[in-house]
Amino acid sequence: MKFTAVLYPEDEGGFSVRCLEICGAISLGDTRQEALANIKEAIRFILEVRWEEFCAESPRYEIHQVDVADFV
Repeated sequence: MKFTAVLYPEDEGGFSVRCLEICGAISLGDTRQEALANIKEAIRFILEVRWEEFCAESPRYEIHQVDVADFV
């Protein structure tokens, strides 16, 4: 999976970073590399939690892959 991470330099130093595709995936880092590593961890955690919640709520489900045309 690939996601879009947007880095923002902070006035006091370091970087904040957020994922455009996943609401709530936000992190920080002292360097670009650290910020990007931290957002990867945040994305993994959010997806894991959402999957666990989905499985608990939907014991009978089907999984399908769909293609969506570019919108940008």
